Amino acid sequence: MRAPIGTFDDARPAPDCLDLLTAPVADAVRHWRGTVPVEQFLYVDTDPAIADTAVFVEHYGEKLLDESANCVVVAGKRGGESSLAACVVLSRTRVDVNGVVRRQLGARKASFAPMDLATGETGMEYGGITPVGLPADWPLLVDAAVVDTPYVLIGSGRRRGKLIIPGKAFAELPGAVVVEGLGVG
Repeated sequence: MRAPIGTFDDARPAPDCLDLLTAPVADAVRHWRGTVPVEQFLYVDTDPAIADTAVFVEHYGEKLLDESANCVVVAGKRGGESSLAACVVLSRTRVDVNGVVRRQLGARKASFAPMDLATGETGMEYGGITPVGLPADWPLLVDAAVVDTPYVLIGSGRRRGKLIIPGKAFAELPGAVVVEGLGVG
């Protein structure tokens, strides 16, 4: 099957590729209950050496900057308490951590979570973190532009491989809150 975006010749329904996903991502795909059929979640095999956005779009096409998203883990702190959340924004933008994220989390301070904490808590590889399969009790802030994009390329939980998901499905992920202006240019 040809992917609906990008230049990927071999896209397969994610439920047929569970063995290629990390355990939390595979479990989330297996138990998906949203209105978007899980068969519309596609897996494409990609080279892990070019998983980072800049190199990835250079190889697979600049148009993917408008059709791909990044998922980052942030830590919010208030009064000695720390909490984790995830943010999803289109790749051509960056997460407004010190403004929108801090206010959404009610935190005094917000910052990107350290790599070892992000990977340890998600069970995913750095450079492949995806909102599919995150801990259910985490807030998941999703930029409205992601939801408005017909199909979005995002990590698969590993550096190798990506998922292509209808944008509207991001609003149905556990803990999802759609936020205007989360991603800034």
